[in-house]
Formats: sequence, structure tokens, C-alpha cells
Amino acid sequence: MNILDPVSIIETAGYVGLTLVIFSETGILLGFFLPGDSLLFTAGFLASTGLLELKTVIIISLVAAVLGDSLGYHLGKKYGSKIFNKTDSFFLDKKYIEKTERYFNKYGGETIIIARFMPIIRTIAPVMAGIGKVPYRKFLSYNIVGGILWTVLLPVMGYYFGKIIPDADRIILPVVFAIIVISFLPPIISILKEKERRDKVVGKIKKIINKK
Repeated sequence: MNILDPVSIIETAGYVGLTLVIFSETGILLGFFLPGDSLLFTAGFLASTGLLELKTVIIISLVAAVLGDSLGYHLGKKYGSKIFNKTDSFFLDKKYIEKTERYFNKYGGETIIIARFMPIIRTIAPVMAGIGKVPYRKFLSYNIVGGILWTVLLPVMGYYFGKIIPDADRIILPVVFAIIVISFLPPIISILKEKERRDKVVGKIKKIINKK
């Protein structure tokens, strides 16, 4: 099974694979690379072929997404500061500890909802909410709203894509690839707008080129 290939995940592990990937991407920092958006779309598409059941896809994805975000929140609340104090990497930068509490006090709810549709950010957002001491009840309400929007919209889009488009199975892979590219654009643009982060990216690219 290729964990980066949505079709491979579902064909190999079915509902279990879908649940584990959605939970891991939203609840474990190391899951940021997993294909959440494209997996939900693909699950919806495969439901249109009869391989999966759309209602089941939505229910288990929603539960996994909400529980995953809740785990990320509690990990951030309990261990986040320690992790950030000892880590200075591309995704876990120490300076964000100081910004977290005031950022989430102002934009917390909207950020948690919007983050659902943004790879990497949806993995980090609940951890940052925990570090920023966003009240859990407030976090949970936005977590559920964002989870519903994410786990209903994408599978339904995939389902009707399969039902409406003739021979949709022939173009599903290019469509999934396009979804992956589009979903990664917002965080990439956001990162590149910051000079410090942009310089880090350029520095890493130069190191790779020099090694060759």
C-alpha cells in the first residue's frame, strides 16, 4: 500500500485506511504529509462506483477528523511548549509560541475551520490552539463545524463527480493530483510571503543543489 496514493489506501485498507489517515493527519504532527483532501474526494468517488458507502465514508471521516483535532489540541496543551522550546525546524519554529495565544484569541475559531482545507496547517492548527490555551469548548465547537464541512463537502464532490462525469474513472488520477496541488497552494504562498521563511526554503534548495 502506498500511503501517499488515495486510491491505493482505500483499495488496500478500505474504511480502516480512510479512518487512520484522516485521524493521523489531523491528530499527529508527523501526519502532515498524508493526503487528506484527495483521500476524501477519492472515497466519495469510489462510493459512486459502489466500492464504498457514502454515508459511512462521511460518518467515519467526521469522527476521525474531530477526534484527531482533539488529540492534537490536548498534545499541544500538554507538550506543545516543550516541543517548540526544543525544536527549531521548518514547521516547528520557536517564535510561534509567543504569537499563538494572541493569534487564536483573535482568529481562533475561523482559523480552525479554514485550516481543515489546508494541508500542513490543519495538522498544526489544533496543536497551536492547545498551546495558545484556547478554551476547549470553544475549540471543540469550531472543530466540529470545520470537520462537518470538510468531511461532507469533499466526499460529496467526489461522489457526484463519479455520477455525473462520463468515464470518470479514466480521469480520476489527474483530478486527484490537481486537488493535491491546489490544496497545497495556500500554505506555500503563505510561507513564501515571509522573508525569513522564504530564505529558509531558498537555503534548503541551495544545499540540495550543492550536494549534487
